[in-house]
Amino acid sequence: MGALKRVCVYCGSSDSVPAGYLEAARAMGQALAARGLTVVYGGGRTGMMGALADAALAAGAQVIGVLPRIFHTPSLAHSGLTELYLVEDMHQRKARMAELADAFVALPGGFGTLEELFEILTWAQIGLHRRPVGVLNVRGYFDPLLGLIEHVRRNGFIYAEHRGLLLCEAEPERLLERMETYRPPDGLERWVAR
Repeated sequence: MGALKRVCVYCGSSDSVPAGYLEAARAMGQALAARGLTVVYGGGRTGMMGALADAALAAGAQVIGVLPRIFHTPSLAHSGLTELYLVEDMHQRKARMAELADAFVALPGGFGTLEELFEILTWAQIGLHRRPVGVLNVRGYFDPLLGLIEHVRRNGFIYAEHRGLLLCEAEPERLLERMETYRPPDGLERWVAR
């Protein structure tokens, strides 16, 4: 894995979440900035998205947003980003974010965050990329999901090496350290080569 320059962060946009999650988003923004990394995210100003972007910007990081035109409104779009790409739909948003990033992190979020996480994880599974993917497991948020992934593995729907595609840490610094030293698991080719 080459040196990380840009990290894509998937996270929720709801303002109706416990303060601890917003603090975790700020901590991730600060950790990314401290390492001189550029943040790529969904371009919003609310919820975890806004907390992440504001903290990263305040700490001196470059922050790139990718926003579907339908959300380009004063109440939803962040107006102070380094760059903002406007795209036509969610498919273009995800593709553009993936194109811009060297690594991917999911913070707590809802359906959209989970969908983004699983799409980029599936792309790694089938060999479309070899970049690190991780979750910031704040307050055990992802514990039920990690349990489900283990259940999926035990039942033969993924191999053990596929489970190794997803990094998990509770602290931003530790997760970023693991991403910087990430090596894809051995044996991924056996699934695609069948």
